[in-house]
Amino acid sequence: MKMKRVAKHTTAATLAAALLVGGGYQTFAKGNDSKDFNNSYGISHITRDNMVKIPQQQNSDQFKVPAFDESTIKNIASAKGKDASGNTIDLDVWDSWPLQNADGTVATYHGYQIVFALAGDPKDSNDTSVYLFYKKAGDKSIDSWKNAGRVFKDSDKFVPNDPHLKNQTQEWSGSATLTKDGKVRLFYTDYSGKQYGKQTLTTAQVNMSQPNDNTLKVDGVEDYKSIFDGDGKIYQTVQQFIDEGGYDTGDNHTLRDPHYIEDNGHKYLVFEANTGTEDGYQGEDSLYNRAYYGGNNPFFQSEKKKLLEGSNKEKASLANGALGIIELNDDYTLKKVMKPLITSNTVTDEIERANIFKKDGKWYLFTDSRGSKMTIDGIEQDDVYMLGYVSNTLTGKYKPLNDTGLVLHMDLDPNDKTFTYSHFAVPQTKGNNVVITSYMTNRGFYEDNHSTFAPSFLVNIDGSKTSVVKDSVLEQGQLTVDED
Repeated sequence: MKMKRVAKHTTAATLAAALLVGGGYQTFAKGNDSKDFNNSYGISHITRDNMVKIPQQQNSDQFKVPAFDESTIKNIASAKGKDASGNTIDLDVWDSWPLQNADGTVATYHGYQIVFALAGDPKDSNDTSVYLFYKKAGDKSIDSWKNAGRVFKDSDKFVPNDPHLKNQTQEWSGSATLTKDGKVRLFYTDYSGKQYGKQTLTTAQVNMSQPNDNTLKVDGVEDYKSIFDGDGKIYQTVQQFIDEGGYDTGDNHTLRDPHYIEDNGHKYLVFEANTGTEDGYQGEDSLYNRAYYGGNNPFFQSEKKKLLEGSNKEKASLANGALGIIELNDDYTLKKVMKPLITSNTVTDEIERANIFKKDGKWYLFTDSRGSKMTIDGIEQDDVYMLGYVSNTLTGKYKPLNDTGLVLHMDLDPNDKTFTYSHFAVPQTKGNNVVITSYMTNRGFYEDNHSTFAPSFLVNIDGSKTSVVKDSVLEQGQLTVDED
C-alpha cells in the first residue's frame, strides 16, 4: 500500500514539473524541493496559512466564548439512568443536538423541543448512549428539560442481515430531523470497541407517543440500519487505519457525527472523516503538497522546512481530517459517495461535530477542533476552537470565515468546571444570529458537578464575518431566541 502511494505522488510531482516547463505552475521555481507538488484534488482545504494566523486573532472579544458564572450552573435534574448494577444514578450529559427541520431550524414536535444527547455513568467511560430530552417549546429554564430515557434498548442492535450493528459497543454523536410526514429520524455514530474503534454512520426512525399532556415517550425504533463505514478511496476505512499501524503510530481514525441536510429535494449526510487513497491520503508525501499550505511560495517553503525539521513532522504526516458528504436515497440508504467539502491535511486529524446550514443563499459549514490535535506553532494544548467556512454552493468551494476560519476560541483548563466543548451553531427562523450550544464540565471530573448543558449564547453572521454577540448569554441548553 505504501509503495503504491509513493508511486502515485511521484507521478503527480513529475506531472506538475512538466507543466512548469510549459509555462504552468509557478510553485516549482528553481531551487525548490523536487518532491514538491500542488494538488487540491478538487477539494477545499483548511490551510496552514489560515491556521498560523489564528493565535493573533483568538484573544479578540469577537471570538471569545463568554465567561460563565460557575455558581449559577446546574446539573440536568432529569438526567438519571442506571449503572451496570441497576442502581439509579445521576448521568453526565455531553454532546447534544436538537431535532431540526430540513433547513436546520429547531423543530417543534407536538409542542415540544427535543434534544438528543450522549449520556452515561460518570464512573464508566465506556457507558455512552443516546438519550432523548424534551421540554415545552416556550420554556427556557434548564429545569424544564425532561428525560425520556435511552433511545435504543440493548437488544435493538441485533438487526438481521446488518453487518455492523451487532458489534456496536457505544453510541456516538449525530443529528435528527423531523420528516415531512412528522416522523423523527435519527442519525448517529455506531462505535465498536470490538473492532478497533470502527465507526459507522447509522440511522433509525424513533417512534414517539404522548401518554399525557406533559409527557413524551420513546416507543422503540424501526428501520434501524447502517449507512456508511468508509469506501477506502475517498474516506479511510478502519482496516486501512489498522494496516497503517493504528493507534500505535499516533494515528487517529474518524468516521462519525453525521449531520443531515436537504438541498433541492436531495438528502445528504455531512460527517467527520479522514481522507482516502484517491483524495489526498496521509503519509510523508503530503508534507510536500503546496495545496495544504496556502499562502505564497516563500511561506510554503518556510513552513514546509519547519515541519520537516520539527517535532510535528510525524503528527502532520498523519493528519488527514475531512468533513465528508454522502448523498442518501429517499429510504436513507447510501446513494452516492462524494468528495469531502473540506479537509485538514497536515493540520489535524480530527475536525468534529460537522454542522452545516443554508442562510441568505450561502452555505455555512462549522466544525470543532482541539489544539492538542493540531500541528500549528502558537496553538496550545488547551486551545479549543469552532471553525467556520462559507460557500455559494453546497459542495464548495469553501472559504474561511473571518479570513482564517476562526469563529470561537476557548482555552480554559479542562479541569475547570466551566470548560465547554462540542459547540454547535443552531440557525434561527429570523435574524442574523445563531444560538451556540455546548456541554459544560468534562465527564467524570467531579462528584457533584456533572457534564451538563452549557449556557447558550449568540453569534452574529454577516456574510463572511462572524462575531460573538456581547452580553448574549442565555439559559443552559436554550435553543431558540425567537420562540415568543
